[in-house]
Amino acid sequence: MPDVTGIAKSRTEAVLFDDNLSPSTQGSCTSSANAGSPLLDSKTPELSSPMPSPNLLSRNASTSDFSSYQEEWENPLETLTVFDLLDNLALPSRLEKWQTKLSAQTERVRRQREKIKSSTSNAKDRVVEEWRRRLPPPDEQLDKYRKRMSDSVNRLGSRWHDTKAVTAREKLSFIAGVLNIFISGYLIGGHPDLFYLWFTAQLCYFMPIRFYTYHKRGYHYFLADMCYFVNFLLLLTIWVAPRSKRLFISTYCLAYGNNAVAIAMWRNSMVFHSLDKVTSLFIHIMPPVTLHCLVHLTPPHIQLARFPGIHAIAQSSPDSAMHYSLLGMMVWSTVPYAVWQLSYHFFITVRRREKIAAGRPTSFTWLRKSYAKSWIGRLILGLPETLQEPAFMLTQYLYALGSMLPCPIWFWYRWPSAIFLLSLFIWSIYNGATYYIDVFGTRFQKELEQMKKDVAKWQTSPDTFSSPLMTPKAEDGSVTPQQQRSTDERSGKSESSIDQIPLLDAQYEGSSGVEQFADEGVRERK
Repeated sequence: MPDVTGIAKSRTEAVLFDDNLSPSTQGSCTSSANAGSPLLDSKTPELSSPMPSPNLLSRNASTSDFSSYQEEWENPLETLTVFDLLDNLALPSRLEKWQTKLSAQTERVRRQREKIKSSTSNAKDRVVEEWRRRLPPPDEQLDKYRKRMSDSVNRLGSRWHDTKAVTAREKLSFIAGVLNIFISGYLIGGHPDLFYLWFTAQLCYFMPIRFYTYHKRGYHYFLADMCYFVNFLLLLTIWVAPRSKRLFISTYCLAYGNNAVAIAMWRNSMVFHSLDKVTSLFIHIMPPVTLHCLVHLTPPHIQLARFPGIHAIAQSSPDSAMHYSLLGMMVWSTVPYAVWQLSYHFFITVRRREKIAAGRPTSFTWLRKSYAKSWIGRLILGLPETLQEPAFMLTQYLYALGSMLPCPIWFWYRWPSAIFLLSLFIWSIYNGATYYIDVFGTRFQKELEQMKKDVAKWQTSPDTFSSPLMTPKAEDGSVTPQQQRSTDERSGKSESSIDQIPLLDAQYEGSSGVEQFADEGVRERK
């Protein structure tokens, strides 16, 4: 390290003996040099004493010597402190400390990485060993799949062949539905004047059952619909007020209008085994059939004796006041319709609003869901919430009036009335056929397709439940006999087709046939 005292002294002399500097400048330089270095004040007392006169000093020193000193030190002396020197001395030790910390961190990360890798490998090995311990062998898996396929086939066959799947109520409903067709046809052709008795007897049979079942299922608000009200009006016309001409004409228009057209709107179907569907069709189609027998098929003398109101209207002359026109029919049918509509709105819509909001279904909620995508449904649902129910009531009334437009034709002409009723009956039969095909046929087809998918999955991948990681291997890496047998089965059975599975036809009747079908399915696999 250079001598600081000598260098400072030389630089001071160089400043003092410069001929180009003034005496004042030389003095200031000397004082600032001395003040800027406390080291010089303590170590060189001679510099703090008064400087000798310039004349006594030698002027032989060349300016090149002073320039070399200045070039040797770039920074002035007053900016150099002891702490700078100490920092220069401590830098190597700091670098060594940083290198030590970096090495320790690198070692820590390496150990953590090895620990994670080891734990992951151990966990994987434990999972594989656990699955190897729990997984059954391929033969046991095959037996389990055979048993499951056999159960599926047996369950599918019992759906068609087991008589226990059909309840006594469905049997009774089927018998009643078929007998209803024959007895009704016989009475219409042989004794039409007695058909109202057959209607009353059926109504007394079906209505208690409908009330019990609907109340149990929470559908009892449907019992206040217009179709039940029309049946009640017909009972009043037959048994309470057979002389009332206005009650009869209003009942006739509502039965042939709103009640009959509802078969298409509510999709009533002739499904004999379903008591619910048979009852729904009965309450819609039986009132107009009964009125057709009373008006067109009952002899006039029986009408006069038993139903004088019907006889007075049917046998009236065109210019008579009792010869009702379309306007008169609409007016008198509007009166009971208004009574029903206002009663329904007050007792059901208003007083049971909370229960309806909680999910209790009504005809309004059902129609709102069923016809939400139609133009009339979008029109009503597009209104504010407070206006939807009045709009629905108005639409229902207009629909009832529209269905009454052909009622004078049905009343005054026999054959158009018969053709209209026959069309309704055919429509209900078509709905029943659609129900049988879509519900039972589609349900059986879906179950059969699901079974075929299971068999196809089993044929293409018999070791579906196994995993390559979990399958035991030989110690030398060769294929085990179980793996070789599974490979042979896949290659040998890939040629089999799922379409070769026979259906449950006559050759598989009974439980033995189902077992034979299951055995053949398994035999294809072997």
